[in-house]
Amino acid sequence: MRHSKKFNHLGRTSSHRKAMLANMANSLIFHKRITTTLAKAKALRVYVEPLITKAKDDSTHSRRTVFEYLQSKTAVAVLFRDVAEKVGDRPGGYTRILKTGNRIGDNAEMCFIELVDFNENMLAAKESKAKPGRARRGGKKKPAGTVESAKATAPKASSAPAKEASPEVPTEE
Repeated sequence: MRHSKKFNHLGRTSSHRKAMLANMANSLIFHKRITTTLAKAKALRVYVEPLITKAKDDSTHSRRTVFEYLQSKTAVAVLFRDVAEKVGDRPGGYTRILKTGNRIGDNAEMCFIELVDFNENMLAAKESKAKPGRARRGGKKKPAGTVESAKATAPKASSAPAKEASPEVPTEE
């Protein structure tokens, strides 16, 4: 039974899992977006988000703690210099997982995992998109006192003479 065993072991030994997550975290920090399976991405999110939170506090102790997890001086330098500067005001949620479908060979669920503040496409779309007004199905209603509404309510004049619309009563002769 798996009572109170909360994280995914990913079918690996503890040392293999730690090494794999450290390598994936390094790749995520360097490239800002990586493609992986959904299960690995969820495990990586739990692994890397506390490290990014630690990187907000630039102290020697924080750097040594993060280095213990990442085992790469360049990754620690990039994390504390670039990533922590960009996410300094964000209270959490530094990564985003976007599902991309299933892998051809084994039908595994694939996804992107990316750092939220580094996706230029989504940031540009967010800035360019102004807040739209309420969308309604009908056209815009015009006020009653305008010239266009007076033209719409007036009967149309035609060039042919108007016939009277009286019922024809047959006359007896």
